Amino acid sequence: MSENAPGKLGNLWLIGVLCAAPVIASYVAYYVARTDAHTNYGELLETRALPPVHLQLTDGTAFQLSRLKGKWVLLMVDAGGCDDFCQRKLFTLRQLRLSQGKDMARIERAWLISDDVTPPAAAVSAYHGTWLVRAAGSDFLKLFPAQGALADHVYVIDPLGNLMMRYPRDFDPRRMIKDIARLLRHSKWQ
Repeated sequence: MSENAPGKLGNLWLIGVLCAAPVIASYVAYYVARTDAHTNYGELLETRALPPVHLQLTDGTAFQLSRLKGKWVLLMVDAGGCDDFCQRKLFTLRQLRLSQGKDMARIERAWLISDDVTPPAAAVSAYHGTWLVRAAGSDFLKLFPAQGALADHVYVIDPLGNLMMRYPRDFDPRRMIKDIARLLRHSKWQ
């Protein structure tokens, strides 16, 4: 009987190690080999509800952001003169919306015009469907995080009216499309 005792003890140790291995591996993976990888391309912001603000569209009609509640809003802030970067943002937002296929109805685009210059007619007609909102001198512009110029970013507002994400100045349109598709896919509550 004493000859089998070392073999039984070895088997017992082996069973114990096999049972403990997954637990130890999970601790190592979580605490030691932890990566800060994330799946989103845009920078997640501290979510904040945007207050009701009374603004005007370029045609003089009253506008409230609550009008877009229930939709994802891709928002850009830029001067009315609309330089090349502004044109690029408008084009990207239009294409991003169109690329979502049947879900494109869940997305709105808005351009907050940060000065009193009227946008060029070519930009207005080429990007029909974009809300052209006059925001010059409005306190509403102060609600956006002040890291860099406001015109450097494209912002995302969720269907509940919360500012929740922004994209950098030199954004990659393909990665933006994937981000928005993921947001739409994971937020189908309607």
